[in-house]
Amino acid sequence: MRTALIVIDMINTYEHEDAERLLPSVRETLPGMLRALERARADTSDVEVIYVNDNFGRWRSHHDEILRPALDGPHAALVEPLRPDDSSLFVVKARHSIFYETPLEYLLGQHGIRRIVLCGQVTEQCVLYSALDAHIRHLDVTVPRDAVAHIHPDLADAALRMMERNMGARVTESAADDLFD
Repeated sequence: MRTALIVIDMINTYEHEDAERLLPSVRETLPGMLRALERARADTSDVEVIYVNDNFGRWRSHHDEILRPALDGPHAALVEPLRPDDSSLFVVKARHSIFYETPLEYLLGQHGIRRIVLCGQVTEQCVLYSALDAHIRHLDVTVPRDAVAHIHPDLADAALRMMERNMGARVTESAADDLFD
């Protein structure tokens, strides 16, 4: 069974209503995200890295339309380490779930991917809704708790418990030996 690391909404200018509440958690979880990303890129079993990112109303087909403003913005230090490389796949989304009205399900099928590892933001919103949509598509879901950022800690804890209990997601750490197994 092939695996993909899906990086959710990390190409971000942080010019939104909840940014000030989100930024401390992003800074705290960035090392976990980087660890997962580095491991995926180095994995000998060919883990696919897929970025699924809000398009912020920029309906362009190329990820640079989203990446450039984030790298030019005041929080570039949170974006630069996670930027997509030449082998990364990139999907734009307009709503919370990585699956809603996107070609992601088709892309996963074309690559034979049945297991996904979710990292990024926001635990109690986009990560939760994406995990649910993956669950109803019969995908195996793993969420490293130290690689997902939140706005509300209590809601994030509840979301992780819901993913684990109600959706059968494996909630673990980015350093877990079996993160991509």
